Amino acid sequence: MRRFDEENGRDPNVESSAGVAYPREILYAKRLTDWLVRLCPTASEELRLAARSQHLCRWTVPRSSYPMTRAGYLRWREDLKQLHAKKAAEILQEVGYGEETIARVRALNLKQDLARDRETQTLEDALCLVFLEYQLADLVRKSSEEKVINALQKAWKKMTPAGQSFALGISYGPRERALLERGLPCAA
Repeated sequence: MRRFDEENGRDPNVESSAGVAYPREILYAKRLTDWLVRLCPTASEELRLAARSQHLCRWTVPRSSYPMTRAGYLRWREDLKQLHAKKAAEILQEVGYGEETIARVRALNLKQDLARDRETQTLEDALCLVFLEYQLADLVRKSSEEKVINALQKAWKKMTPAGQSFALGISYGPRERALLERGLPCAA
């Protein structure tokens, strides 16, 4: 995890939390790890490694390097997943992990077998919770209500009932709460 943090520490983008500035992907990795541990305190080492490397070196492939279309967005997301999995595997091999662990972390990063793999689903819940707690307000500020509601509904469908329960416990701003209640009647 230290090596993942070293790589993400090179992110030139900065985000603040509690008055402290962090490289954006370091902060994201910490938030994702925190949610993962809340969801599953006994998470396997492979799952913890996958969470910490989920956005490894993400800033190196800007969204603007792909067409600004739905197809361009989907291609960008898929290419990023491949990048994160590849970089994580290289680092894990460098520090001495075996092929079995590397393959498992790769499968988790690529979200393989999401519908049937409990650990992959836990990682997906954690990803959605990071979005809801830390990124939703920014999306609300710069997007149409329709786009926000669509994103909320997509995230909700990806989550387990346990993840949804955690999501309902997040403290949202008034605008975010209103859109959540409008888009997800169960949140009202």
